[in-house]
Amino acid sequence: MPSAAGPRLVIRLKRAYDPPSPGDGPRVLVDRLWPRGVGKDRLKIDAWLREIAPSAALRRWFGHDPEKWDEFRRRYRKELAAKRALLDDLARHARGGKLTLVYGARDPEHNQAVVIKEVLQGGPPSAARPARPPRGTARRR
Repeated sequence: MPSAAGPRLVIRLKRAYDPPSPGDGPRVLVDRLWPRGVGKDRLKIDAWLREIAPSAALRRWFGHDPEKWDEFRRRYRKELAAKRALLDDLARHARGGKLTLVYGARDPEHNQAVVIKEVLQGGPPSAARPARPPRGTARRR
């Protein structure tokens, strides 16, 4: 992965059903299953890292239900923590600081590519983080 002193990694997310564009950079499919009805020539990916996708059990449990999103993110981040080598491999695909994560889900806001992007860019670990009191306010015990 790029170091703090190196170039910032710009990650785009794109559905497998959307056409590739010249600004995509390397395109990596991050689904365990190949997207239905999309041929290899149309998808135009540089790699398919199916092992980085959520486990089959987690994918079935989530079922792309937005009500389960926060818990899915928490569980999937835990799975990704055990897949550090795959995350490093994924980041190595970036050329010129660009990388496009390709996914098949219909929902662009609630899918594994969103979580992978957060992890690679050091985003928020979860929405369940406790709020801090305003500065200068004493905590009651």
